[in-house]
Amino acid sequence: MEGTRRADIKPGIEVMVELSEDKRTGRLTGGKVKEVLTTSPNHPHGIKVMLENGLVGRIKQII
Repeated sequence: MEGTRRADIKPGIEVMVELSEDKRTGRLTGGKVKEVLTTSPNHPHGIKVMLENGLVGRIKQII
């Protein structure tokens, strides 16, 4: 499942995110959602979240 709809994202779910510094390489980082940062109902590049470890990125995949 893609992470472009805010309604699909809840704190605690496991996701793969693309961090800002990894945009060029496309490297994904896994973790659990702590907080949803995007306020719009959807976003074409992925919903921005903060992971439990404090990293911030856009969701590319929901595990």
